[in-house]
Amino acid sequence: MQLTTAPEPPKKTEVGSYFVANYPPFSAWSPAHLPAIQSALATGNSQLATPLGLYLHIPFCRKRCKFCYFRVYTDKNADDVESYLETLSKEIDLYADSPALQGRQFEFVYFGGGTPSFLSNAQLERLVERINRRWSWKSAREVTFECEPGTLKESKLQTIRNIGVTRLSLGVEHFDDEILEINGRAHRSKEVYIAWDWIKNIGFPQVNIDLIAGMLGETEDKWKMAVEKAMALTPDSVTIYQMEVPFNTTIAREAKTHGESETPIASWAEKRAWVDYAFRQFEAQGYKVSSAYTLVNPKTHAGFVYRDSLWHGADLIGTGVASFGHFQGVHYQNVDRWEDYLAAINAGGLPLHRALPTTPHQRLIREMILQLKLGRIDAGYFRGKFGENILEVFAEGWRTLAEEGMAGVNGDEITLTRTGLLRIDSLLSRFFEPEYRNIRYT
Repeated sequence: MQLTTAPEPPKKTEVGSYFVANYPPFSAWSPAHLPAIQSALATGNSQLATPLGLYLHIPFCRKRCKFCYFRVYTDKNADDVESYLETLSKEIDLYADSPALQGRQFEFVYFGGGTPSFLSNAQLERLVERINRRWSWKSAREVTFECEPGTLKESKLQTIRNIGVTRLSLGVEHFDDEILEINGRAHRSKEVYIAWDWIKNIGFPQVNIDLIAGMLGETEDKWKMAVEKAMALTPDSVTIYQMEVPFNTTIAREAKTHGESETPIASWAEKRAWVDYAFRQFEAQGYKVSSAYTLVNPKTHAGFVYRDSLWHGADLIGTGVASFGHFQGVHYQNVDRWEDYLAAINAGGLPLHRALPTTPHQRLIREMILQLKLGRIDAGYFRGKFGENILEVFAEGWRTLAEEGMAGVNGDEITLTRTGLLRIDSLLSRFFEPEYRNIRYT
């Protein structure tokens, strides 16, 4: 099926969550379900062949971006950071003691934030040394580390490589300094290029750069410039997000207090057109579209272990304040306040806040909607794993997508058009169970 874009009417970017990252929606998770995750960790099957991953939330930043909705801190001193890292390593120790995790090794590890590269060389080395006393990721197929350009030094990048990082993700977001400033980014374009030279000199196996289409102050000309500069770096992969405004962002709070910003966010039609432009430009240079958000250089890219494992039902141990995990069919999230996180672990318990056990059908939906972000799925995979024929169970969803020009079905293969791929997050709720279709996602 040829991928093309169709004209789309303008639609204002409203406040609210757009990006679908899980199922059932986070708003359905509850403290009442904590016994489910506690039981899974205490009695689960440690011999399962399910891949296991580790997520470490490093919640420190030099500045809070105006579009950021994560749990991050910009006011912590060196003692606070050290206390958090020590507590984080204790949390991982607690998981190492869980009966259901005995003998299991990490297939993938992800340092997310916040800004993992906010940490100093010594802090990184101490954190990993503490973790390695109980658990190692030497056998991991992929270790990803997120970076903010202005926090990097060549020596720090060497430390990051030395602790086993195989995939570096650089938060460029844009190359226009005015846009970076308007949106509250801490770095400027000059720091991107300085960091890039160090990154290439050290030689990471995989390097990704992030861009965001439709930030405050974006114009078509500035976006085209950003795409051109990103292509010139020839990264192994590029991740491009469409700007959204979740409820707990600075932009959302300012809009509630002062009304619409003098520099409004681009409409969804503009953002999708700009992402399509970036896709076409990179494709002309030999890159391949890997998902609704990513392009890869097939000559150098080695795959996305973290993404593909999670989208195929892997277990993920989420550690750190407010982090999310999934273990043997149970979703869970940690407490989201600094004081509560430290107190729970120092009292000898996991800092769990809410959870949700899922049914096999819900796990099927979760994998199906996440894999749809790849642009194509195979119905045979779901018959083999879940014993359900998604072509029949979700026939109405496929029919409406086809009628709207968003997807097509050919045998077992379901393929999104380019139009559908660019709108994927707005299409997925039609596959939700009825009780979850009209509730707040987060």
